[in-house]
Amino acid sequence: MSPAKLAGLMVGLAICGASLSLVAAEPTASSAQAGPANTPTAPAARIITLAPHATELVYAAGAGDSIVGTVLSSDYPPAANAIPRVGNGLEVSVEQVLAFRPTVVIGWQSQGAAQTLAPALSRLNIPLMLSRPRTLREIPADIVRFGKLFGTQEQAQASAQALTQRLDTLARRYAGQKPVSVFIEVGNSPLYTIGSDPLLNDALRLCGGVNIYANAGIAAPQISVENILVRNPDVLIAPARNQAAQASIRQYWASLKLPAALQGRVYTLDPDALFRPGPRLITATEELCRMLDLAR
Repeated sequence: MSPAKLAGLMVGLAICGASLSLVAAEPTASSAQAGPANTPTAPAARIITLAPHATELVYAAGAGDSIVGTVLSSDYPPAANAIPRVGNGLEVSVEQVLAFRPTVVIGWQSQGAAQTLAPALSRLNIPLMLSRPRTLREIPADIVRFGKLFGTQEQAQASAQALTQRLDTLARRYAGQKPVSVFIEVGNSPLYTIGSDPLLNDALRLCGGVNIYANAGIAAPQISVENILVRNPDVLIAPARNQAAQASIRQYWASLKLPAALQGRVYTLDPDALFRPGPRLITATEELCRMLDLAR
């Protein structure tokens, strides 16, 4: 696999929910754009989601009860764990999906599972939608769109408005703050980081953070420890699910004499909240902003 096809490491896989897989990067698509099939014109009653963030968005829009199938990694909100599974987000069974008689399928990229399903869905005139927010404000916009699509406008509008107000609060609070240089660790064996991914760079921008690899040209470049030490970021952000993982990450970077680690500026966030482009990313951004403020 070429380096270009490795560029979506962990950004894409976190969206799919596969914690150690590699997926190919692709040009980002417009948020919630229509896929090969026609856009539905009436509220959909039987939804299949091909990414965990899409599941979260549909629940936020008030239509979670209409999801009849989803992928293995859809584990939030807790009610999503009871939904039947149709695949892992990268691979699905066309026959199994069609057996659920979906009226709409929602994915996050045109490759992988969506590409496998597209011909059959098109033949049956079942809409295939893509949700791939490029900015934080496209997250509540997706919720509104899904609310209109599924006839749950009232709840969707309320959810979207609450998220938008939180983003407005962050924008006011951190406008004009001293910039803080940031390295975001994605995977450490080998070591990858967030590069030109527009969504996470938007989150950093809102907090007054500057991604030291924002100009890498690909979403998730592989890098060396030596390069990070040379660039010497003010803050290191890493994914961790528990205190043991947090301690291990901090100890590792301190052992390498990274100044940010030696000065207590290594912070961790839940990877599902940080890397999935759903409502919880706004919560993660609020935490990220607080962390950068501590570094200031």
